[in-house]
Amino acid sequence: MKLYCLSGHPTLPCNVLKFKSTTIMLDCGLDMTSTLNFLPLPLVQSPRLSNLPGWSLKDGNAFLDKTELIDLSTVDVILISNYHCMMALPYITEHTGFTGTVYATEPTVQIGRLLMEELVNFIERVPKAQSASLWKNKDIQRLLPSPLKDAVEVSTWRRCYTMQEVNSALSKIQLVGYSQKIELFGAVQVTPLSSGYALGSSNWIIQSHYEKVSYVSGSSLLTTHPQPMDQASLKNSDVLVLTGLTQIPTANPDGMVGEFCSNLALTVRNGGNVLVPCYPSGVIYDLLECLYQYIDSAGLSNIPFYFISPVANSSLEFSQIFAEWLCHNKQTKVYLPEPPFPHAELIQTNKLRHYPSIHGDFSNDFRQPCVVFTGHPSLRFGDVVHFMELWGKSSLNTVIFTEPDFSYLEALAPYQPLAMKCIYCPIDTRLNFIQVSKLLKEVQLADSLVPMEIKPGISLATVSAVLHTKDNKHVLQPPPRPAPPTSGKKRKRASEDIPDCKVLKPLLSGSIPVEQFVQTLEKHGFSDVKVEDTAKGHIVLLQEAETLIQIEEDSTHIICDNDEMLRVRLRDLVLKFLQKF
Repeated sequence: MKLYCLSGHPTLPCNVLKFKSTTIMLDCGLDMTSTLNFLPLPLVQSPRLSNLPGWSLKDGNAFLDKTELIDLSTVDVILISNYHCMMALPYITEHTGFTGTVYATEPTVQIGRLLMEELVNFIERVPKAQSASLWKNKDIQRLLPSPLKDAVEVSTWRRCYTMQEVNSALSKIQLVGYSQKIELFGAVQVTPLSSGYALGSSNWIIQSHYEKVSYVSGSSLLTTHPQPMDQASLKNSDVLVLTGLTQIPTANPDGMVGEFCSNLALTVRNGGNVLVPCYPSGVIYDLLECLYQYIDSAGLSNIPFYFISPVANSSLEFSQIFAEWLCHNKQTKVYLPEPPFPHAELIQTNKLRHYPSIHGDFSNDFRQPCVVFTGHPSLRFGDVVHFMELWGKSSLNTVIFTEPDFSYLEALAPYQPLAMKCIYCPIDTRLNFIQVSKLLKEVQLADSLVPMEIKPGISLATVSAVLHTKDNKHVLQPPPRPAPPTSGKKRKRASEDIPDCKVLKPLLSGSIPVEQFVQTLEKHGFSDVKVEDTAKGHIVLLQEAETLIQIEEDSTHIICDNDEMLRVRLRDLVLKFLQKF
């Protein structure tokens, strides 16, 4: 088995697994942080942005492609974990030699389509006066201002794909359901499991006749709108590939939602507007649900909420129809029947209004103060650029960042100096390190092993087992217990059947602090104790007992003449300073 990592982004993975004569790509996330190197794309000409020193995004060359590290024509299948991890799919299916099959759940495909459609719309609706590509030449690049002159591998940056390429890529996807077993060439079997992170998000089991590999990506143990994470199916894995952990482990999602609501309420009470740069699916559902519960108590009943995106209507509709992919509480609402998400009621009461763009109906309905949810979280394209320009000059207004994928300080850089308040409330429900440790304990491979920490960060456990080897497969099994002796027959030595199957003595670790050890000896009645230093350690002399204890870095010897009781007594005192495992 070989595993190749093609992504440098911690939460947007792209891995290739070679296992049992099959080559499997695990996710194809698109790292869009390179867009922060460019100036925003305003919907209308902005003199302020045009006059900024630096480099502008003239041709959309903002997306990093590392697929040259491996021949993608050798990839048999692509397994998609969630809609954020499929954004690079058109680059692979339309611009490489890949001819295999892509597997994903229906919500992942449909919401992934929305994210791609929004991205393409944001890029294509801004006309480009000219196209620039010569800047990628290394001799020219080094003359550019920072950060572009310091950017690496700019020759691999690609234009944004088109909707034609998106539709072609999505046509190659085969839809799967949770726990559905898919055979790959008779060599391995793959199965998607609920990961608890987003609608339709999956972890994957990749299993042969003898081995089980679990791929855990973008998972959550918190109770939000998706189905809960399936942990039981991960048990007895031989290999667990873990990726997509939160990069903000100290930011508690519940606490961040509370800060979001309180800062939003404070701003609108003071007559200001709130801008929330966001994706059109995911966290926005949870934010709207929290605001639904918060509006009346906070006195926000008359404040309009606007959701602006080319795919806003489709996103809100999809969230209501994927009932079987939701958590149990939301599934039961569907059968009452009630809408699983409360934003349906917000729309009916005109508290939440959605628009494809700032043009048309929005211009007529727009009133302030208000709250606007719109994209893109990078602040480099989309309707968010217009609102940053419109509201940035007033300290009454606030921009609240909830998406953790982009550095909010870098995102704000082209808009400085900025009078509006900036609040960072990143909401990320993905697994943190503490949750991962707990998860690993629950799905650990050997529940009979009890590791002991011998020093901070290092734990050890002993293993006594019989190794069975057959057909190049190696299996550790518990050793048989020695048979009890039978009357009238001489008992065979255990070593005649299985070597070393007797109960092993515990291993010892640690060091003996000589001064404390001497004090312990004196407390137990040993007097006239003398210590001598040697090249390898110390010798403790008990002159009255005519005994010496030789303490070295890797061994301890008790030397006394024909006094077993004394030796055992001293041994027990030595063991008090050592760990057993």
